[in-house]
Amino acid sequence: MDPQTPDQARQSGERRTRRLQKLRLNGPDPEPEFDRIAGIAASLTQAPLAMVNFINADQQMFRGMYVPPSDPDGDGDGDGRAIAFDLSDLPAEIPREAPINYGFCPHVVAQGSQLALDDVFAYPRFKGNPLVNEMGVRAYLGTPLRDHTGMILGTLCVADMKPRQWGTARKESMQQLAETLLSEFRLRDSLLAQQQEMFAIFDRAPFPIMLTEGPDHLLRYANARQGTAFGRVRQLSPGRQVLSALDAVGVFNAMDHAYRTGQTMTLPEAQITSFDSLTPQRFTFTCTPVRLSPSAPISGVLTVAMNITDQPTTESEPRQFAQDFKNQLENLSPGNTGWPQPGQGNESSVFLR
Repeated sequence: MDPQTPDQARQSGERRTRRLQKLRLNGPDPEPEFDRIAGIAASLTQAPLAMVNFINADQQMFRGMYVPPSDPDGDGDGDGRAIAFDLSDLPAEIPREAPINYGFCPHVVAQGSQLALDDVFAYPRFKGNPLVNEMGVRAYLGTPLRDHTGMILGTLCVADMKPRQWGTARKESMQQLAETLLSEFRLRDSLLAQQQEMFAIFDRAPFPIMLTEGPDHLLRYANARQGTAFGRVRQLSPGRQVLSALDAVGVFNAMDHAYRTGQTMTLPEAQITSFDSLTPQRFTFTCTPVRLSPSAPISGVLTVAMNITDQPTTESEPRQFAQDFKNQLENLSPGNTGWPQPGQGNESSVFLR
């Protein structure tokens, strides 16, 4: 494969980031399924280190990882070698994250094919990599991790602290193991499609609603009324930045509190000149934390607005709507598997651009 130009690499990284965001894989949070796959990879190849590594435009995220257990008796790994693996050079608060130039996985993604390094020192281009200098890695085998649409999302990789021959059988086994994750990505897309059907029902609500993800309040969904009142915005945009008028009156502060505490927050009254009015209007905002299942951690905030300019302040209707929406979302998603992604294939129908 011909090397990408810097502009092509940037565009590929942006597309990959967007796909990972939609699948809710754009972060370093560990998942048992990916940890299990990493463990199988280590077992198949007899390697001391294995990872399921998703790579966006800026960083690497090890959502699956196998690291050999510590050996307090100093017996090593059974063949006379002591295994030393230290993650201290990675950010202490997010140990499963690394810079984009760290290691060999970004090369696998860029070239779109498996990369086998029996001895890193035999390749001048890789010899000075931080993974070699800081962690002592001498052998590496990385396989592209493709989803069912054909897009490369990252790698399934193994590494060793000594030179070794990976061999054809191990290379093929790693390829087959990577392909087993196709069903995981297909399942996530299926759940997103089901959630899209649910959103189509709520899109007809007569008041503005939006669903955001994470502490940065990435906009996942907004109904037509939200766009009419507060502006049409692009999917996955950071809400605080693109909806500055709402931020100015304290809506995102209330959303911050709801996300952080898990408690529904109400902004009783905020005066805004909405896009569909020439005069200032009075709104109340109800910010409800949401989860992807009843036992999952808080994933985002559902914000419901109501125009109270010509009527008494009331909280019951938006609170009831938010509760109904929240209950349906939690019941639809079996576990922390994927975020709702509105408008798949036709985003303009439910999510505002």
